[in-house]
Amino acid sequence: GIEQPSYISESAKYGDGIYLGAFSYLGDNAQLGENVKIYPNVYIGDNVKIGDNVTIFAGVKIYSESQIGNNVTLHSGVIIGADGFGFSPGETGEYSKVPQIGNVIIEDHVDIGAGTTIDRATLGSTIIRKGVKLDNQIQIAHNVEIGENTAIAAQTGIAGSTKIGKNCLIGGQVGFAGHLTIGDRVKIQAQSGIGRDVKDGEMLQGSPAIGYNDYNKSYIHFKNLPQTMNTIHQLEKKINNG
Repeated sequence: GIEQPSYISESAKYGDGIYLGAFSYLGDNAQLGENVKIYPNVYIGDNVKIGDNVTIFAGVKIYSESQIGNNVTLHSGVIIGADGFGFSPGETGEYSKVPQIGNVIIEDHVDIGAGTTIDRATLGSTIIRKGVKLDNQIQIAHNVEIGENTAIAAQTGIAGSTKIGKNCLIGGQVGFAGHLTIGDRVKIQAQSGIGRDVKDGEMLQGSPAIGYNDYNKSYIHFKNLPQTMNTIHQLEKKINNG
């Protein structure tokens, strides 16, 4: 049912089986499918389209023009479609805002964890493909695209216009620079920093990230670096003393 108080625009449409929690808002021309569950204090902006069997937990904000597919779950505090971080520096150092006039598209069977933010595109769309699983507190910037069935752990940040492929596994607190292309089936260990394009099937670790196996081999040496340097100094003394 529909709890009160709540606001539904006269031009908004919704299917059978709706649950709309108290203090929720449906904007102009919002379109909701069947069996949509919207918990209290949810904002759904103008011209938003939402498919069937979608669950939106308390406190979610969905900005105008966003599109959400079927069988999607948005956990509390998710923000979809806020402006991308776009500013142009002027001659005297001040910044002017670059209009963010694109949208966000979320395809079917996507799960988005609490507190995650997905920015609208500057032009075109920020796209989350079918089957993507996002953990809590992830930042996805404008014009990013995430491929099908990719899973990303908490506190990862993806800068603008980076494209991530299908079936990738990305650990927590990974940072991606902007305008990168990440291949399919890529695995990235937690706290890695990605500053280059990544080929299909690569496994990476470190910051800046290197091959996973190379990182583990290197770690054997650099964790013993103080002892190694001490040995080198002792050898130098012996050589110098003849």
